[in-house]
Amino acid sequence: MEEAAGFYARVYGLRRLRQDESAVGMAMPETDAEIVLHTMDQPPELSGYYLVDDVATGVPAYRRQGCAVRTPPFDVTVGRCAVLEDPFGNAVCVLDLSNGRRQLVPGKV
Repeated sequence: MEEAAGFYARVYGLRRLRQDESAVGMAMPETDAEIVLHTMDQPPELSGYYLVDDVATGVPAYRRQGCAVRTPPFDVTVGRCAVLEDPFGNAVCVLDLSNGRRQLVPGKV
């Protein structure tokens, strides 16, 4: 757990909020959002997306810091995306908005 918390603090800039024997809550910068690193088994399709400035620049930097590339950068409607893997086997998806955010349709959610 300590190794994972240190990795996410160093690589993704997360800050430790709380910890117990099976989980560490890590705050994301500039938001109230957080991720929880834990020892529970989860289905492999559960993953979040980290918004980055530029996927093409970010992927090599994350690779140098210990991430593997599961899926190299690919185009999506809003920009570019890639799927990385942290040193603990978890998927980490990174996304940029190089094509701009999707526009909301008034009255639709």
